[in-house]
Amino acid sequence: MTVTQNLELFPAIEISNEDARTSQFFEHVKQFKDFGTETQTYILQVGNHPVPVFVNEFWTSKQRTAHSIHEVSYRACFKPQLPRFFIQKLTNPGDTVLDPFMGRGTTLIEAVLENRQAVGCDINPLSKIMCGPRLSPPELEQIAKRLKEIDISYQGNWPSDLAVFFHPDTLRELCSLRNYLAEKANKSDRIDRWIQMVATNRLTGHSKGFFSVYTLPPNQAVTADRQRIINEKRGQEPEYRDVKTLILKKSKSLLRDISKQDKEAQAKFGVQSKIVIGASNEIKGLRPGSVGLVVTSPPFLDVVDYANDNWLRCWFNDIDPQNIPISIHRKLDDWRQDMFQTFKHINRLLQSGGYVAFEVGEVRGGTIQLEDHVIPAAEEAGFTPILVLVNDQAFTKTSHCWGVSNLEKGTNTNRIVLLKKP
Repeated sequence: MTVTQNLELFPAIEISNEDARTSQFFEHVKQFKDFGTETQTYILQVGNHPVPVFVNEFWTSKQRTAHSIHEVSYRACFKPQLPRFFIQKLTNPGDTVLDPFMGRGTTLIEAVLENRQAVGCDINPLSKIMCGPRLSPPELEQIAKRLKEIDISYQGNWPSDLAVFFHPDTLRELCSLRNYLAEKANKSDRIDRWIQMVATNRLTGHSKGFFSVYTLPPNQAVTADRQRIINEKRGQEPEYRDVKTLILKKSKSLLRDISKQDKEAQAKFGVQSKIVIGASNEIKGLRPGSVGLVVTSPPFLDVVDYANDNWLRCWFNDIDPQNIPISIHRKLDDWRQDMFQTFKHINRLLQSGGYVAFEVGEVRGGTIQLEDHVIPAAEEAGFTPILVLVNDQAFTKTSHCWGVSNLEKGTNTNRIVLLKKP
């Protein structure tokens, strides 16, 4: 990769006047200064291809606060402002938006709130549990009524290691709820699925809003042995947490921003949304050429161990994490080939002129910047690279915006490769 600071090179990046949407987006990011800074522009030379780079604060915490419905924890998820930026600029109401690595479902939820059709895919079944209920949520009164009806007087046994996380009475209530959800698995309604989602999200964390004693942040679960060390170091024992009360409290928080317009969008698009549990290069049930935009963030090289991080969530939902075929690539060539296969598949699903906003990151101490490998893989799969957009919330000097000091310890900017299907 070669980065060139030479604005005169931009005329070499030609965009057809017939492609009005791409031209408008190009100008929008080039002239963007909503937060007081002008966009810095560069040329990224990938092989023989010059790709324009735009660096600025394109979305920040100063914008509209993210919708409350997003407030569930999950490893390696991006801010809702990221997909919203591309959904608003590159699609129309009614268009279909796809995320082939959906995680907690941020892209899908933003698509529904923006009156778009939403489709998601993930290899991890927890993704559907975490996302699906929030696309078309029940009313708070329905949740409260159902919680009152659930018997939490479980008297059986539970895994002894769980006692380091939960008070015995809390654990009894959790096991009761777990059994109830397992019995309703094939006949659950959206109220049961909502309760399941909230309970899964509240299992462990570092405040009294979670079922557990103080532990790591709620996007991962430590081992029981590690929790024993934490308990000893802090001199703590699990306190009783009322499971039903905390589920209702979190439900109220998640639903607090739901407006009449949101309900209408969820009733029209949320109930029609599609979630596929499977590989990103084998998404079933979609017509070729039916997708207008893909917004996604793939798993990066050996960064996140989803199976071990989610072992407690898997227990609660009766999922064997060892049976989830999540790929954790150690070799860059393997990762690149995996992305190539995904690009080939989503190329088939995209309509002509459709876009892919593909978040990438630098890994291994900033020695690898994945756009260097994403762009050639995407081109090989038939896409045209349009630009790279770097959202930098700590924008100061140009030397800090690209590949130097602020990228030394992993990703602390959003970097998105924008691609287009000819």
